[in-house]
Amino acid sequence: MKTPSSPGRTETINGMRMYYEIHGQGEPLLLLHGFTGAGSDWEPFISRLPAEYQLVIPDMRGHGRSTNPSLEFTHRQSALDVFGLLDLLSIEKFKAIGVSCGGNTLLHMATQQPCRVEAMVLVSATAYFPQQARAIMRQFTVDNMTAEEWQLMRQRHKHGDDQIRALWSQGNGFKDSYLDMNFTPPYLSTITARTLIVNGDRDPFYPVNIPVEMRAAIPNSYLWIVPNGGHGPIGGDVKDHFIDTASRFLRGEWGSRRG
Repeated sequence: MKTPSSPGRTETINGMRMYYEIHGQGEPLLLLHGFTGAGSDWEPFISRLPAEYQLVIPDMRGHGRSTNPSLEFTHRQSALDVFGLLDLLSIEKFKAIGVSCGGNTLLHMATQQPCRVEAMVLVSATAYFPQQARAIMRQFTVDNMTAEEWQLMRQRHKHGDDQIRALWSQGNGFKDSYLDMNFTPPYLSTITARTLIVNGDRDPFYPVNIPVEMRAAIPNSYLWIVPNGGHGPIGGDVKDHFIDTASRFLRGEWGSRRG
């Protein structure tokens, strides 16, 4: 695998400039952030993840330090972008953790090129957008942003307020999207990666029935419902437990699938 001489680098991929960081040496572990997030969201996890992994942490299209000339975002295209980065780094097979949008991107990756994804942890991902998620997306507009939200977004995204406005517009547009996230059980059954599905039982976007359906459809999968957990329930007091559980799962220390 090609290794950059410093943690951060930017490369041209699929007509965009993608920023990414590499940390450590060892087996590749891809970390994908959520929508309107950035690779920097993983900073609290980097030192806690096992040293056996080489962490690959990109800013996805239009997020953080990455550009998005098309001003469009789909999870399908995001998967192609991340594969482009992995190809550039000469990474054939890998393990991964993705949160929300990052998990949705992994679903596309694991169905587009199943043989490359050895194991993955999907946190607050979904096979489709339910009505309760679309209702929240309708409220996802620049006009509804608070001063605190603007401040947080400016800390993450480095290409100015137009970049932030584009992200909020794209997020609002998900309410009308029915083709990008539309994984039927037969389609999910083509996934060969060992898969851990993590979901909060109080997720305002994706009710528990969706991860249960995904668990039933993905052949070699496991389900962890986080009590009192919201969307992306892996921080705060849960962080160390999540890291320990995800690390053991990715290593393959769990037993064979139940019958």
